[in-house]
Amino acid sequence: MKTTLTVILLFTLVHFLSAKGPDFYQIQVYHLSGKAQEQSIDNFLKLTYVPALHRAGIKTVGVFKPIASDTTSGKQIIVWMPLSSLGQLDKIQKVLVQDKIYQTSGADFIEAPFDQVPFKRKESILLKAFANAPRFQIPKFATKPIERIYELRSYEGPTDYLFAQKLKMFNQGGEISLFKKLDFNAVFYAEVISGTLMPNLMYMTTFADIASHDAHWKAFVNHPDWKILSSLPEYQHTVSRVTKILLSPTDYSDF
Repeated sequence: MKTTLTVILLFTLVHFLSAKGPDFYQIQVYHLSGKAQEQSIDNFLKLTYVPALHRAGIKTVGVFKPIASDTTSGKQIIVWMPLSSLGQLDKIQKVLVQDKIYQTSGADFIEAPFDQVPFKRKESILLKAFANAPRFQIPKFATKPIERIYELRSYEGPTDYLFAQKLKMFNQGGEISLFKKLDFNAVFYAEVISGTLMPNLMYMTTFADIASHDAHWKAFVNHPDWKILSSLPEYQHTVSRVTKILLSPTDYSDF
């Protein structure tokens, strides 16, 4: 009896220690005033920041820009990285301060003078993965990276309650399941837990090319499951603003 109890306790302890919560993500958005700043950010990210994150244990970093035909988003560069916990973000900041390669290689950028700033403004958004999509997924396509489309969407809610209903629609309601059924190749689905626009959720879907993007969304809006789900009373008026950006990966992005 005592042996059986010991085995049960050990199993419970191992399960507890191995249990992993949902992913966290950080999205950084660099807003740029022109080509010179874009080149400065590209050089910093490619030669200094992304390699430093790799050394700090972040193996997968996505770096994106709005597609060439986008005339509404303005010049910006978006950096996405996954985190195993919020504490890891603090750890990374400390590691970067102590990383001599990072500090030396990025000195011109990090210590840029006030009258030669390398970007107009920088946003930092922290997110927590949805219950029904607790891990990020990296898509694989046969097309060249420059042809691929990464769509980042942001759904702002009018109130906390109605926003919670939209979260329910994605998770228990089956919106994520429908995206999976239609092969939207989502990188992540997550709730914004810290940012300038809240309440808010964000997700990124991916496509082999623009034709595939258009075909997938046409299939989605016309699918009978979506027509039923979107007509349910509990999911009405849950989104006050949608922002969507079509992105291309940079040549130094990890995916």
